[in-house]
Amino acid sequence: MAKEIKLLDKVFELFIPNETIETAVNNVAVHLNKDLKGENPVFLCVLNGSFMFAADLLKGIDIPCEVSFVKLNSYRGTASTGEIKQLIGLNESLKSRTVVIVEDIVDSGNTIAKLTQELAALQVKKTVIATLLLKPNAYSGTIPIDYTGIEIPDEFVVGYGLDYDGFGRNLKDLYRYNL
Repeated sequence: MAKEIKLLDKVFELFIPNETIETAVNNVAVHLNKDLKGENPVFLCVLNGSFMFAADLLKGIDIPCEVSFVKLNSYRGTASTGEIKQLIGLNESLKSRTVVIVEDIVDSGNTIAKLTQELAALQVKKTVIATLLLKPNAYSGTIPIDYTGIEIPDEFVVGYGLDYDGFGRNLKDLYRYNL
């Protein structure tokens, strides 16, 4: 694992090694299995960022479930634009279903607010949120985050599915922007 990486014009330093990430993901899976036993939930994975978290999380889920994907985007470079654009929508009915939103990172909460609003309109039974990373100091939302792998400071991170202008998603560790 590299101590520093360069992506495009920015240098990032090692922040969270993959072993710590794996432990956090396994802990989230254990709690979801226990809490959602008998629910037959739909795991709604938010692309592109959550793909690694979703894949590893679902390997640890041993209750009957379905998996679907939605693609939302609010970042340009290292900053949130504040605008949520739905790029790929849902194709299946979620009416009266328990839905687990699988997010890579929750910072401002804009994506969660938009998605939970859309799910409420689809008459889901219950919505729970599972995120690998939570920035509690940046989160301004009112929706509870039910399952958090790791809380981090309000810093820009890449790796394990998260990117900087499309680069870095393939890194197995998390790196933070080195100002």
